[in-house]
Amino acid sequence: MDLTSLVGIVLGIVFIITGIMGQGVLSDYYNLPSIFITVGGTFASTIIKHSFEDIKNIGKITIIAFKKNPYHLHEPIDKIIGLANIARKSGLFALEEQISKTKDPFLKKGMMLVVDGTDPEMIRNIMETELVYIEERHKRGADMFSSMASFAPAYGMIGTLIGLISMLKNLDDASTLGLGMATAIITTFYGVILANLIFSPIAGKLKNMTNAEIQYKELVLEGLLSIQAGENPRMIEEKLLAFISKIQQKKKR
Repeated sequence: MDLTSLVGIVLGIVFIITGIMGQGVLSDYYNLPSIFITVGGTFASTIIKHSFEDIKNIGKITIIAFKKNPYHLHEPIDKIIGLANIARKSGLFALEEQISKTKDPFLKKGMMLVVDGTDPEMIRNIMETELVYIEERHKRGADMFSSMASFAPAYGMIGTLIGLISMLKNLDDASTLGLGMATAIITTFYGVILANLIFSPIAGKLKNMTNAEIQYKELVLEGLLSIQAGENPRMIEEKLLAFISKIQQKKKR
């Protein structure tokens, strides 16, 4: 699990609760109808907007958002350079023995295409097509949370309007106005918290993870094509190091 995501949410909740405790009583901020309006309405609109196929995977997508990023660019660089040295010494067909030892499906697929003597342009087309569909598939998951981030404040406002209408109907009793106004505003409070502490950060995290995976696989693709072209392993390494930061490059050298 990626503890930074969990720590961030916990800290956000702690800071909000601390702020509330400094101003009043925590129980004053609990309102069950407001929770129903905000949470229920948000998920109802999300269900309307997105397909059933996407909705049923929302649990899996949420779990992914709390996992550690498995794509570290220094790992494929080491692997590619190792393969380049084997190919330079024994030829491309020597890579066939390495295919069964490779766990990464994307790298394995590329190695098979290289060993089979597939045209470089065809390899690029096949692998980049896979990247496009990976990006599109992951984008749908992030879009769901982006949708919820936009719906939650809107339903918070709807709840506030409902509360205000109810309050205005009881203007004769001035003693209830303060309580009624507070109850009406709580719904907006819930919507803003859900959007900015939960939904929007998760959407951003999923987008960052997708970008990391795409960058990882683009590096693998460039490395394999360089091996197929017979480039010097040292030159291949220099090319692939361009994918990582200057600090990481210094650690690799």
